[in-house]
Amino acid sequence: MAEERDQPGGSWEDLPLPDDYPEPQVVNGKAEEENTKHQSVKCSPNLLQMLKAAECRRTTPPGLDRDGADASGTGEPVAEALKTDMQIEFTEQKQELSKRTANTGRRTLSHSISQSSTDSYGSVGSGSSEDESSPRDRSQKTHQGLSDFCVKNIKQAEFGRREITNAQKEMPALMVLRKGAGGEKPLAGAKVLGCTHITAHTAVLIETLSVLGAECRWAACNIFSTQNAVAAALAEGGTPVFAWKGESEEDFWWCIDRCVGAETWQPNMILDDGGDLTHWIHKKHPSLFQNIKGVVEESVTGIHRLYQMSKAGRLIVPAINVNDSVTKQKFDNLYSCKESILDGLKRTTGVMFGGKQVVVCGYGEVGKGCCAALKALGTIMYVTEVDPICALQACMDGFRVVKLIEVARQVDLVITCTGNKHVVGREHLERMKDGCILCNMGNSSSEIDLGSLQTAELRWERVRPQVDHVVWPDGKRIVLLAEGRLLNLSCSTVPSFVLSITATTQALALIELYSAPEGRYKQDVYLLPKKMDEYVANLHLPTFDAHLSEVTDEQAKYLGISKHGPFKPNYYRY
Repeated sequence: MAEERDQPGGSWEDLPLPDDYPEPQVVNGKAEEENTKHQSVKCSPNLLQMLKAAECRRTTPPGLDRDGADASGTGEPVAEALKTDMQIEFTEQKQELSKRTANTGRRTLSHSISQSSTDSYGSVGSGSSEDESSPRDRSQKTHQGLSDFCVKNIKQAEFGRREITNAQKEMPALMVLRKGAGGEKPLAGAKVLGCTHITAHTAVLIETLSVLGAECRWAACNIFSTQNAVAAALAEGGTPVFAWKGESEEDFWWCIDRCVGAETWQPNMILDDGGDLTHWIHKKHPSLFQNIKGVVEESVTGIHRLYQMSKAGRLIVPAINVNDSVTKQKFDNLYSCKESILDGLKRTTGVMFGGKQVVVCGYGEVGKGCCAALKALGTIMYVTEVDPICALQACMDGFRVVKLIEVARQVDLVITCTGNKHVVGREHLERMKDGCILCNMGNSSSEIDLGSLQTAELRWERVRPQVDHVVWPDGKRIVLLAEGRLLNLSCSTVPSFVLSITATTQALALIELYSAPEGRYKQDVYLLPKKMDEYVANLHLPTFDAHLSEVTDEQAKYLGISKHGPFKPNYYRY
């Protein structure tokens, strides 16, 4: 993967830097009685008219026909009642339409900055807000008087807290960590800077780190995936959070810089997703690395950057590669994408996919999950690959392996999940048919060459949150989802249970790096030991009431392993 242009935090060297419900009001006692009494004596005039019309119909004598006419041809009471109902309904519809038009008129569309920052089909607690101003322009405080945060609306905190509580029920391993290691405080003294998706699932991870003794500050790694209510709940709980859904590129880097807080806060651990936070500190605050014990990275994009730095001799702290842990690759990448791809597509397009032709670019674990889900809907599947091993796997799974240019004219949906850049270029886009849907499931937002679409002859139209039409001069439209960013977390959500596996691995990696004796880890990139993967998997088995078999002493000796694991060598491919 080469440098990335569109996603915040692209190339280490070439990335342009700025140098990437309301709660119901509770009324108690007399106030509630007064409120009820007040409401009981005031009634909408429309409602009164409807009641009168209904009473008129009820008291009309039998013998009238369905149009309100009796045998003598009069039938005036019922006819008048029906007329009244129709007038009321028409008036209310006009009023509702006027309200919608007025609200819509106050918003502008842009293909570079989403104006639907609080409108999302997939992010909880991010419903439309009456305040469209940037959180950077407003002063907010928690109930404790804290102001070291920047979220969309701190008043959404209680709703976000419910979402976090719900997510905890689906994240059993983190709850076990809290209970088992909370008393020992293995992260006591740790100051963790985080840059990940800010959702209910990651909130459970952040608060688990706090229970284990760490102080945390957090920013978002994606401008569309933040759940505003969850961010508010974290801030209300005392975690400085700088993120909201629909940030601009400038907002994105501003949030990261505020999160770093180099003037007032000295971090000693980094938890990153995509490498943007590590990149920013490397460029803007390199002196902070003197106190940082290590970096934990979970994305293919961020890991690629770390390996590049290590190879060039510019990695100055140890790093743990969570992305290539078995528990991340085989569960988060495969099963999470398998379930969430359909959610994101359905919420944004509403299209029936049975019989549609789909091409998936990349047949790694993410591509495998996407293909399995769409194949089950009856789609006609194609796969593109550069790796002959992955290509052979696709063939053996029953998919035709092609070049994108060969099928671009006929497919109805194109999904990228390679981790590379410009997998879909202008030459492919020119060939795509009218109405073709284009989206990205890879971590990098540069897989689609969006720069080639930002030209004078093409017109962008925002048709709904996270859905743009790119219109050609001849009227052809390409349907672009989430501006080429990660579809599932931008437009829907992902299963909490699967993310529990990854989050537990991240927490253990932080504990390992923080508590390791000096000299154990050099300035390089490391994988967690196989035993750690097995431990994480074991913590999740009780959810399914699964019972593991045990090897005997004789069997363990025969295989040359310990009775308690690890059960596979490091080179084993699951």
